[in-house]
Order: sequence, then structure tokens, then C-alpha cells
Amino acid sequence: MKKLLTGNEAIALGAYEAGVHYAAAYPGTPSTEILENIAPYKEITAEWAPNEKVAVESAIGACFAGARTLTAMKHVGLNVAADPFFSIGYTGVNGGMVLISADDPGLHSSQNEQDNRYYARMAKVAMVEPSNSQECKDMVKTALEISEKYDTLVMIRMTTRVCHSKSIVETGERTEVPIKEYKKDAQKYLIAPAVAKQLHIKVEQRLKELEKFSNETELNFIEWNDKKIGVVSAGVAYQYAREVFGDSASYLKIGFSFPLPMEKIKKFAEQVETLYVVEELEPFMEEQIRAAGINCIGKDKIPNTWELNPDIVEETLFGTKRETIDYDKTVAVGRPPTLCAGCPHRAFYYELSKRKNVMITGDIGCYTLGGAEPLNAMDTVICMGASVSMAHGAKKMFEKANVEKRLVATIGDSTFFHSGMTSLLDVVYNKSNTITCILDNRITAMTGHQENQGTGFTLQGDSAKITDIEKVVSALGIDHIKTVNPLNNAEMKAALDWAFALDEPSVIISRYPCALKKYSEADIEEFGPISGVCEVDHEKCIGCKKCVSTGCPAIYFNKSIKKSNINKVQCVGCKLCMQVCPVKAISKVGEK
Repeated sequence: MKKLLTGNEAIALGAYEAGVHYAAAYPGTPSTEILENIAPYKEITAEWAPNEKVAVESAIGACFAGARTLTAMKHVGLNVAADPFFSIGYTGVNGGMVLISADDPGLHSSQNEQDNRYYARMAKVAMVEPSNSQECKDMVKTALEISEKYDTLVMIRMTTRVCHSKSIVETGERTEVPIKEYKKDAQKYLIAPAVAKQLHIKVEQRLKELEKFSNETELNFIEWNDKKIGVVSAGVAYQYAREVFGDSASYLKIGFSFPLPMEKIKKFAEQVETLYVVEELEPFMEEQIRAAGINCIGKDKIPNTWELNPDIVEETLFGTKRETIDYDKTVAVGRPPTLCAGCPHRAFYYELSKRKNVMITGDIGCYTLGGAEPLNAMDTVICMGASVSMAHGAKKMFEKANVEKRLVATIGDSTFFHSGMTSLLDVVYNKSNTITCILDNRITAMTGHQENQGTGFTLQGDSAKITDIEKVVSALGIDHIKTVNPLNNAEMKAALDWAFALDEPSVIISRYPCALKKYSEADIEEFGPISGVCEVDHEKCIGCKKCVSTGCPAIYFNKSIKKSNINKVQCVGCKLCMQVCPVKAISKVGEK
């Protein structure tokens, strides 16, 4: 049977068909849908972990126990998981194990566009790169076979276009692979320095065997056409190259990209007049090809920033621009991302934005948009969990310089579980007078509403014990804690007043569900159902734009009548605008 699948859906199908027993991940675009699509397969134990490091370590444990395992993450997630990732590069596996790294060229939803192919080379693990959804599915099975044959983790490196683009996939049946026997072996699994020294020797020998395999495998294949031009390419860049060059070039399509098939590349290069290396982001292949003494054209013309596409490849290599349909660009309205109508984070940042002489450290999540116009209530964003640590370090140095400035860290619930807890422990241990605000919207919202340790459900829909953030914060040593409803403007203001007046570390937990969340029974019991919308009484409205200053996308100002209006289709009746209106011109209607 054939199906139209995204690369992520195909990876999930491949995991099922390949007999994977265990899969773990932390959600992160563009990799999130892999675990979401594995979850319905009850033959696989699929779990959300609190962070990528834990996901990889859990998968390694399952792998050592003899199971075929899979773990997935976005590119920056591998930074978090680098410690166990490098270690399994030494130990090897028992059951086969694959790690999907989903890179994000173009920074669609990321803070950088690092090229994780270098991670495979540094950790000395095998790597494959699919170019379409069929290859995504097939390469899971092939990668697990390579993993078990060569005793190595295999990294499947994907990019946003491969993850999210759809193409036809031929489906198959699940192959039931028995869980292998676990045998105690301290010389393999217990990597104390003396053991690691010996394992490193084995790793180097393994790489030689893998390079031999790379030169022989059908994952790396040649398509002969005109030999005036030869193209070495991999991943989605191969698809772009095929579109640009067509049959006027021959191709060495790299599917197994570390170790590179250098002998095959040399032979291919000898048979073409001009060799191009077309790859997205960094010159990973080009550097190795040039180091082998092979002349080629690559990043001296093709950019190493942002996503490639056929237009960019053609223009940079040949100086020709493809014809496009022109249009009046002045009529296209700019639509920057914004917090949704009714978002509890908006209410929190609206009140925080009024504070003066404050440095606000932010984190990774929807609430990053609190730094955008018109709220402007965030100064920094670095990585998951960094807000709490950065606030601590900045506060210490402001004190040393005798600078009077309050430090407020803002972090989401899932991000707090991910890597904020240890940062808050640092605040407590090193006595820092910071205000940490945990924005608990009851779900992992930015990546598409995945469950987490605070929601009461697992990835596969089972009931789970809820981690109580307030109890965790107290256990870490914070003595001053308040939990508030951010949509109650007076309550939010009072909580900030309270925290700013303290001379010890404090935590405010802003607790209210995401405006787009499907309410659970517990949500309805605690917060009540969503109903009604707000409307403006134009007789009372004085056109002061206070409601507009909240940045709610449901509110717009009619310049012709100099009055505010509310789009009832977008409004969810959060009532923030009602509370900020100085003349009570806004009311809620349709409330049950």
C-alpha cells in the first residue's frame, strides 16, 4: 500500500516496521511529530522525557537491555544530549539504536542553524541522510541493521524540509525483532577511564570498517548522465541539485554520509570534468573532499546560511535567476508572530512591562514573544533553561558594580521541567535575589500541545502523576512562592509588587491554560469552561488605545471613528482588555 507521508510520519512508520521496541524524545520543531506518530503503535513504548539528555539516556538503557530503540530531537536538543551521545559513541550498542537529529536551516523555529553532521563526526558514530519520505522510512530499518552489525549508534540527520514535506511511501509489515539478551560486560558498558582507553581503540577500528561499508553500500549511489558536470549531494540538497541540473549532470547521491565514501568520491571525480558539492549549511562534505586532494566547487559559491532551494543553487552557481510572478509588495501586510488572543502569557507580560529599572531574562517557548512589540517585556533569550541562570549571574554582577536593578527570569512549565530546576537550585545555593516567574499554561504549547510532567497524561494517553511546580520550587529551597491567575490583572500586579519588595529569591507561578488548549476535566474544574467574548461600547470608548497596548490580535483600532473594536471570531473572552480599559467601555457577552 502507498501513503502520502511527511518525513516525520515516515520515520515513525519505519520505526514500527523495523521492530523498534522503545522510543523517547523531548518535543522540538521540526522533530516533534516523530514521537507523536510513533505513540499510536502500542507495540512500541513511546515516551516524552523531560529533556533530550534524559531521552537519550533512557534510550541507551533500553538499547543496552537488548531492545531496538529510537530517540529524536531538534538540532539544539542534541546540545543538551551531547554527554550521553558522545559516550555511546565509545560503548556501542546491544540492541540497535538510532538518534534522529532534525536540523533547522532557515531558523524557522530555532535560535541558531547549527549543522549537526559535525556531531556524528565528533562522536565517531555512523550517519545517514534521507532525501525524501520513502528514504526516511527505509533508512530507519537500514540504520538499525547497521547499528547492530557494526556495534554503533546511527544518527539519522534530517532537515526541516525533509521532516515536513510529503511524498509517496510504500508501506510494509512490522518485523518482530526479539529483545536481545543482556550480558553483564563492564569492559563495554562501564566507561571508566581505563575502559574508555580501550574502547577508543575499538572505535577507530570500527570507523575503518564503516568507511569500507560506506564505499560499498547502495545508500551511496551514482546516477550517470552527462559527465561534463558531476554533483555530490545529500539530503534535501540533492533534490534541489536534481531540479537545477536535470540530466545535464551526473550525481553521486550520498545517503550514508559518515564516514564518507571517499574512494567512491575519488573515482566519481576522476570521471567528470567539473565537480560540484551541493550541501545545505556548512561545507561538511566539501572540507573532507578537498582534504582528500579533490578539486570541487562548493561553498565558494553556495551560501552556508539559511535554507537552500533550487533558485539559490541556480543563481549562485550559474548567475541566472528564475522567472517569478511579480506582485505589488506594498499590499502584502506584514504578519509577525504574536501571542494568541486570550494567551495568559500576554496578561503576565502586560503587567511586567510596566516595571522600571528591570532586566528580564527570557527562555525558549511561546512566551519568547513577550519581547516583541508592544509588550517589549524581555531582554534576552539564549537556550532552554537559561533565563533563571542568566538572571542569577547578571544580578550578582550588578550588585558587585553597585547597580540597582531587579532581575526577573521568565520560563515556561515544560522548560522549567526541562532544565530550569537546576538553574533555580543555583539561585538558592548561591543566594541570589532574583524573581523567577514560571509561566504554567498547563501544556507544552509552542511545539503543538504535547503532554509534560505537569499535565497529568503521558504521550500514549495514560494517566500520570502530576508534578506540582509549587512543591518542587519549595523543595529546591525557595521560601517565597505565589501562584496567581495572570488574567486577574489586580492579582498579577499584587504578586509582582510583593516579589519586587523582597530581598530574597522568590518565585511567581503564573498558572492558566493556553488559550488553544483542549481543556481536561481537571482544567474545567479548576479554571471553569471557556465561554463568551468581549465587545466595545463605542458610546463609552474614548479612543485611548489602552486595550490596543495589550497587543491582543483580536483588538484593532478603527482610525476613521477613533474607536477600538474586537474581532469576535478571535476573542476568547479572557477579559484583560476589560480590566485595562479606564472608562469600562468593554464588557463580556455570551458568558454562560
